Amino acid sequence: MSAPETKEAIERAASTTIRLEVARYRPGEDDAPAFQPYDVPLMADWAVLDGLNYVKDHLDGSLTYRWSCRMGVCGSCGMNVNGEPRLTCGTFLSEFGGGPVRIEPLKGFPVIKDLVVDIDDFLAKLSSVRPWLVREGEELPLSTEYAQTPAQLEAYKQYSMCINCLLCYSACPVYVLDPDFLGPAAIALAQRYNLDSRDMDDRFDVLNQDEAVWGCTFVGECTKVCPKHVDPAEAIQRYKLTAAMRSVLPWSRR
Repeated sequence: MSAPETKEAIERAASTTIRLEVARYRPGEDDAPAFQPYDVPLMADWAVLDGLNYVKDHLDGSLTYRWSCRMGVCGSCGMNVNGEPRLTCGTFLSEFGGGPVRIEPLKGFPVIKDLVVDIDDFLAKLSSVRPWLVREGEELPLSTEYAQTPAQLEAYKQYSMCINCLLCYSACPVYVLDPDFLGPAAIALAQRYNLDSRDMDDRFDVLNQDEAVWGCTFVGECTKVCPKHVDPAEAIQRYKLTAAMRSVLPWSRR
């Protein structure tokens, strides 16, 4: 939805409307979340995010939600759409026929307001797996170039596509029931660096835990909802094998 478009111009261009049922909640002020209906124009090229932006711009400026790039890159617009974790910028209103479309915050996270959730817990978990290249015995700034072969790049490339959208956390039944679980994205990103030929870290201390890879029950919903096809379920199962081998051959590393 482009900014210059007026409410009247949008309504003239739309063939009909579709109802959004949006979760509204202000912790400390509201007793419980409630759904508020909004009828928005049903445009053929509108994503759910466009519908929310229409509500924000023309119907109710108090509606609160996150978004940034509108291109499936930043990962900030993840929400539950009709019960499924989705990127609202890549989920089109036309997918839902005549509606309604129910929009809720991602499950498993405290709600700050309306559709915005608190992600501090995830950021702490992500930091704990040291998701950066670790080099031992080298002082900053690094001046050496570490070239990789195509095969070395391919070893971890899939896991590097994660955009931290948190859809996998909302879909994960383990994380929703046990907030201490390290979670799919953090483990997949740990594997991204474990498999990088330039990295010299271990991360065994973080991943070989009951609340890390061994807490996963391999339901696979994390992989199903991932918009970037990272396959965090595979990353977790691969590291389970690595951890098991480490128990038998403790001198082995990766």
